[in-house]
Amino acid sequence: MLTKRSTLYLYLIILVVLTSSCRLNKFLPQDKTLFTGAEIEVNADEVKEISELKSKLNSAIKRNANSSFLGRRLGLYYHFKAQKENSGFINKFLDKQIGEVPYYFESIDIDTDENILANRLQNSGYFGSKVTSSVERDSTDRSISVKYSIDLAKPYRMKSYTLQKTLEDTLTIYKDIQSSLQSSIIKENGLFDLTLLKAERERINQYLKQRGYYNFNSNFLIFEADTNHYDHRKFDLFLRLKTKVPKKSLVPYNVDEVNIHPNRLLSSETETRDTTNYMGYNFIQDSVFFKPKRLEPYVLIELNKAYNPETSKYTSRRLSSLQTYKFVNINYTEKDTLENNEGNRHLKADIYLSPLNKRSLRLELQAVTKSNNFSGPNLSVVYSNRNLFKGGELLRLSASGGYEQQFFGRTGDQGLSSIQLGLNASILFPRLIFPIDLSESFEYAIPKTKVSFGLDYLNRTQLYTLNSVSSSFGYLWEGNRYVTHELRPLTIQYVSLGETSAEFDQILDENPFLRRSFDQQFIAGLTYNFTYDEIVDQSKSGGLYFRANYDMAGNALNFVGSENDQRQNIFLGLEYAHYLKADIEFRYHLKLDNNRQKLVARIFGGVGQPLGTTESLPFVKQYFSGGPYSVRAFRIRSLGPGTYSPEDGSNSFFDQSGDIKLEANLEYRFPITEFLNAAFFADAGNVWLMQDNEAIPGGRFSSSFMNELGAGIGFGLRVDIQGFVIRLDLASPIKEPSTSWNFESSSPVLNFAIGYPF
Repeated sequence: MLTKRSTLYLYLIILVVLTSSCRLNKFLPQDKTLFTGAEIEVNADEVKEISELKSKLNSAIKRNANSSFLGRRLGLYYHFKAQKENSGFINKFLDKQIGEVPYYFESIDIDTDENILANRLQNSGYFGSKVTSSVERDSTDRSISVKYSIDLAKPYRMKSYTLQKTLEDTLTIYKDIQSSLQSSIIKENGLFDLTLLKAERERINQYLKQRGYYNFNSNFLIFEADTNHYDHRKFDLFLRLKTKVPKKSLVPYNVDEVNIHPNRLLSSETETRDTTNYMGYNFIQDSVFFKPKRLEPYVLIELNKAYNPETSKYTSRRLSSLQTYKFVNINYTEKDTLENNEGNRHLKADIYLSPLNKRSLRLELQAVTKSNNFSGPNLSVVYSNRNLFKGGELLRLSASGGYEQQFFGRTGDQGLSSIQLGLNASILFPRLIFPIDLSESFEYAIPKTKVSFGLDYLNRTQLYTLNSVSSSFGYLWEGNRYVTHELRPLTIQYVSLGETSAEFDQILDENPFLRRSFDQQFIAGLTYNFTYDEIVDQSKSGGLYFRANYDMAGNALNFVGSENDQRQNIFLGLEYAHYLKADIEFRYHLKLDNNRQKLVARIFGGVGQPLGTTESLPFVKQYFSGGPYSVRAFRIRSLGPGTYSPEDGSNSFFDQSGDIKLEANLEYRFPITEFLNAAFFADAGNVWLMQDNEAIPGGRFSSSFMNELGAGIGFGLRVDIQGFVIRLDLASPIKEPSTSWNFESSSPVLNFAIGYPF
């Protein structure tokens, strides 16, 4: 049976179709006819490459054409309607979403298309094929489609592929070209393919460039096909060098001088600089701006080795990863025309490095919104030094303060506010600080070492104050363009619960597990983060993001700590946490309609296990669900654990956390105007406990967890100004963890946030 909401949606769909049922003839100019597409028909004997050929031919004459849906040209209809005066918001909105500009048959040159198809057939080895065309008219809506018919000839196939030596066969370049053919992309019995021949020529050019042939060019190579020895459309392929190739293009070059300019300022190019030689490299700087010992590992160009453009690219990328420089330029100069005993010539490499400002002071006033619906102003002062010890070290000192209040909260939670103060310091060393040298193990990029220290004060009014001291030591490195690792073998956090209100004390008394999570004052352990991110590659239509976190605390302290009478883990008089925690997250971004629209999906799963005598995870390590970055149809931290539902919504803010978390999100994003975007979304998720808790009945994880998910659907608006996003999401729950599905209208939840949810 249809609900009222479903019936309304059906009426809207019928209305859209009916309003577009009018013929488009009245909108079309009298001398124009709609073009509705082209079809290619290939008549041929069995050819295994036929599908690939049709794809290539379709791409060659790809023309924009007017589409239809259920026999109606909705996009074209709403485009014409939106062009009229006083067209109204609905017509303009539909034109923005599904509108199509008209494509006319009169702009199509059939003769040109036939010639293009014939040319592509020849370039693909189908010599002698015939191309004809016909048109099909539809007088009802004044449209025309075109059909191209191809009588396909039998293709030419390669029998052999050899290098033909036309100059002195003693030249080294012939041996190198011959060696390159071992990895040729041209295969025996393959079709004649001009595109493939061009790609093969460029592949050989890159192969030679990487072996020192600095002046070589792919245009110096030529292919010749010989069919004289065969009767059945076969050919022998010969590769040779053109005549009159400059001699310097046929000999390899060695790099025998490398000059590095660590402090290259455009305003001081003519100044005299001091030169320091370190490991054979010349460091040219008026004073020691960057220590040669620290900069040399970033330079991969080797002295007295063959020129290789790939080495230059990797060197440039490594130097750019230093947050010290604005520009990195590598120039090569031919030193002379003489050849050494091995027949090689010489190059000089100059590496010009233009630095950023060494010191900076930044004042930031931010409007902050957090996943727990706390929002408010935050003021921070950040001092940076990008070359602290003249080795590319990045020092950051920051002081911050903010006031936040919880909006859109549940009854009893609204009006909660907090005051936060913080002091933080970090040093990022652009090298691996480790007892043994492991630099050879990292080919893509040099690892970085980070040391950080922080002091934080939190005053959650009406509840408690919290003081914390944290410190960490770890490493960051890139495995490739998409992969990033962060390993922190040492993380320390000391948390002290200060003044508490009677209201908060009552919350702790009612939930011993929650009290235990606050009693764990000392956290010391190891964390590891792995990230794979294809979304950074804008050229891909679909991008995968994967993140995995591993957090372990308390294992090392077990060797030096003790256990008191209450079976608490004690170190230096402090109770410490002992647990394992791991979570993973998948995201997928699929671009639709030339990136104007996106379909985005997310899956998250995490679990934390208290170890030893520890009964619960520290409060700061527990999972929560619900809110603007989670399941948006539920208030922050209002889901779970499991089917638990507090009798009184007040003071439940701290109860609804868990050791296990599962979430899934699906979102369709589309533009409305240049700066205003919108989205339809669906979310589901919950948290659970690993152990039974009498204060939270129904909270333990069980085999029926799928029936205990909370779910919601909604619509959101996003103001996007050059990457700064203000987001409003309105969502309604369609399933409570303890109830069945319910698609009837229920109280919507409004979420306000900065940035996209995922």
